[in-house]
Amino acid sequence: MLLSPQDARHLRRALHLAGEARAAGQHPFGALVVDGAGLVVAEAGNNSLPPDGDPTQHAELRVAARAARLLPAGELAQATLYTSAEPCVMCAGAVYWCNIGRVVYALSEERLLRLTGDHPENPTFSLPCREVFARGQRPTQVLGPFLEDEAAQAHLDFWQRS
Repeated sequence: MLLSPQDARHLRRALHLAGEARAAGQHPFGALVVDGAGLVVAEAGNNSLPPDGDPTQHAELRVAARAARLLPAGELAQATLYTSAEPCVMCAGAVYWCNIGRVVYALSEERLLRLTGDHPENPTFSLPCREVFARGQRPTQVLGPFLEDEAAQAHLDFWQRS
């Protein structure tokens, strides 16, 4: 499937948010939720590192929670979560429980793992988000990966630092 111009614009915004998170000293991930009319509902970067962080505060989980506070479940079913990297197991669960109907991601979990290696701050699961969503009782459409080379830029040299 091809990336639509609207999807590309929002996905690049997620990449920008990932860059902002990195500049703020956080892990380089960003996400946003867009409603069915194409309006941005919420944006977030990671906030998982000390001193104020929490390891559960991934960009996708944060933005899904914000969107769930702002929109009813029926509207969330028509919404799209755009993210700089494929949602991890925890974030896929949050997307599912918030009833967000569509996910578009840039960097695949497989490519992310090649960039992070065995860094202790990213002990990733080897479990694609499609497999998580497939186990649910309602559908979640997943599109990706897209723009992987662009998405990888925020991670270059990040995971090699001590």
